[in-house]
Amino acid sequence: MSKLVLSAREPAVDRGTVEAKMPVASEAPAPPARVEGSLAVGEAALTQMHRLLGAWLTHEPGARLGHDPEDLHQLRVTARRIDATLSLFRQHLPPALVKARKTAKALLRSLGATRDLDVQLAGLNAYCEELPEEERRALEPLKERLTIERARARARMLRALDSEPTRRWIQTLAAATEAQPAANDSGASGAATVAAVMPLRVRRRFRRLRKAVRRLRADSSMDDYHKVRRRAKQLRYALESGLDLCGKPADEMLKALRRMQDKLGANQDAHIARNHLTALAADPACGLPPTTLFHMGRLAEHHARVTSEARSTVTKSWRKVRGRRWKALRARLGEFEHRAAESPDPVPGPLAALGNASPTAETTRLSH
Repeated sequence: MSKLVLSAREPAVDRGTVEAKMPVASEAPAPPARVEGSLAVGEAALTQMHRLLGAWLTHEPGARLGHDPEDLHQLRVTARRIDATLSLFRQHLPPALVKARKTAKALLRSLGATRDLDVQLAGLNAYCEELPEEERRALEPLKERLTIERARARARMLRALDSEPTRRWIQTLAAATEAQPAANDSGASGAATVAAVMPLRVRRRFRRLRKAVRRLRADSSMDDYHKVRRRAKQLRYALESGLDLCGKPADEMLKALRRMQDKLGANQDAHIARNHLTALAADPACGLPPTTLFHMGRLAEHHARVTSEARSTVTKSWRKVRGRRWKALRARLGEFEHRAAESPDPVPGPLAALGNASPTAETTRLSH
């Protein structure tokens, strides 16, 4: 793995413009490499963490500057994937890395608050494009209010990124990913390999998704639907972390999971935006004029219609996930499990190619 060198940085805030010296990679990342299925799980996990740390260092400068909301989105996605990887491989990672999940979750909350306001402002702008000029003017006070809230959320986010726990977190990730895997997981004979371990973990995450879907009722809350989305995301990350080279069955499953995740994400965004509008309207301290409140009500109705589509979204998306796609992938997983059980040697193959790819080249892949 190419070595990542972290430089000291001193944030500077001047009238809302953030300038920071950021950690950078000391050299260009190596091209993607084919890694055999005999790779130990611990080594594969560290490879994954190394790539994700590179992605974090790539996207953090843009997220700090705030010129393009996509940079913050990609940084948040990277943080989610770091947390998911720490969870997926926690039995095979150094204790210091596993403990780093606490900081990752705190960062996710901070990044999420700013990202939610980015989404709400973008949604408001898109909504206003379809309105007459007079109605657009009526919603200007709402836009100003959201812009102020976003600036405050960004300030909190920057403080979190500059905090001592976050600096220690990055140093911990860098040190752990440069270290050698533990002796009991170093790829020696009998060590757990990706080919032997990942099929079981993928099956477990599919069962959790299925359980979340089956628990849905006609009166289920958006929290219940959001849990389905989280479970779909966890299954997707597990596939992409170790089995995305399982051929067409994995590719087809990933496409179905992405569609489910995207559609439920739109429902969840509308739910959050509607709740925010309701809270603003009920707060006298906001001082929004009556005409703005009236059009906020209509916007809230629009969000409610989008939210109400969640059940239809799950019904259609789940049918595609659990049908022939899962049957084909399950059969492919069974082949690897059978071969791993039959042979005392690790199962060869490109199954564990977790990707030493460039963080920039991974941007499309790390888009959710």
